[in-house]
Amino acid sequence: MTDYQNAEVAEKFSTYPPLVRTRLLFLRQLVFEAASDLGILHELRETLKWGEPSYLTRMGSTVRMNWKASTPEQYFMYFHCRTKLIDTFKELYSDRFDFDGNRAIVFRKNEKIPRTELLQCLSIALNYHRVKNLPLLGAQYDYS
Repeated sequence: MTDYQNAEVAEKFSTYPPLVRTRLLFLRQLVFEAASDLGILHELRETLKWGEPSYLTRMGSTVRMNWKASTPEQYFMYFHCRTKLIDTFKELYSDRFDFDGNRAIVFRKNEKIPRTELLQCLSIALNYHRVKNLPLLGAQYDYS
């Protein structure tokens, strides 16, 4: 596991129920993996925004994640609602992910995460300002 860059983020993760913490730490690791694959790991910043673990890069859009007691079986990965990110993810992966409007991918505690697809979503988000004018934000659609 990648070391925390921020003590407040580490503290936030410690407040989650054990299973949720494990799931969110998996999402966190995928964020770091996507940044590494893009060659921008050195610029990835981990912080709290709105009390939620958040990840940002110079040319990207902020990615946040959280779990809420009000929806105990779900946890979320949030993207900026004024971008084309969620609309693009819906076009690419409506059969693989559930969404909360134009702001989040919804995960369920006991479901397997489509790792490859989520890595592509994260790569697009972390590189958003470079790809925002490309069709499908530069993603290649898989018609299989």
